[in-house]
Amino acid sequence: MTDIVRITPLKAFTDNYIWVLHDDRHAIVVDPGDAAPVADFLAAQQLSLQAIWITHHHHDHIGGLATLAAGWPACPVYGPAGVNGVTMPVMEGCTLDALGTTCQVYEVPGHTANHLAFHCGQHLFCGDTLFAAGCGRVFDGSLETLYASLQRLAALADDTLFYPAHEYTLSNLQFALALEPDNPLLQQRWQHEFHQREQDLPTLPCSLWNERQHNPFLRTASTEIQHAATRYAPDCADDPFQVFVALREWKNNFRPT
Repeated sequence: MTDIVRITPLKAFTDNYIWVLHDDRHAIVVDPGDAAPVADFLAAQQLSLQAIWITHHHHDHIGGLATLAAGWPACPVYGPAGVNGVTMPVMEGCTLDALGTTCQVYEVPGHTANHLAFHCGQHLFCGDTLFAAGCGRVFDGSLETLYASLQRLAALADDTLFYPAHEYTLSNLQFALALEPDNPLLQQRWQHEFHQREQDLPTLPCSLWNERQHNPFLRTASTEIQHAATRYAPDCADDPFQVFVALREWKNNFRPT
């Protein structure tokens, strides 16, 4: 993306972020679950809404579409086929214009059966597939497809910046520390991210380099994570996918102490 393009997080609901790509005139909005913060930001910055990108169908990602469509009826809405409010269905291999930069569309199912990510230069908008130090739950997708999607994202360049749709970093790091309480890299990241949240600052975006060091769902081939996973599922050792299954099920029921 060009230097004149900025990326701004808008808070929505309890922990959602609506990401806005913009220059001095135009904006692209990712997963507007609530129209109000989007409309307020566009008005304050005097921006024209050029496009909306949708990663998946959950209401906290599409709830603002009807209101935004009423205010900007000519604005195209790109997203998975069959999602209410999507006017321009896209899929794997499609490309979009991101304020002068070409954006690649990826299919990254798992959290839902039909989930997209948008990759623009160094920046990747991943919805609920990958979170900082974690990953999404499985709803109408599958563990197999979520694992494959995460492996695909993990193969990107180290400096890739991920823009998830939720501020889940601290709770995810608590789980990671429960797996590896003596990991100094995790302890350092916890201190940094906790300080960010104390100041009401986002912990996102997160770099793939950091995720490879700290995210247990991307480290299922490591001896340390495999050993930790056997505390929950003794038979999962030495099989990265079964370790992933054990971790995802463990995290579903995890309550920090």
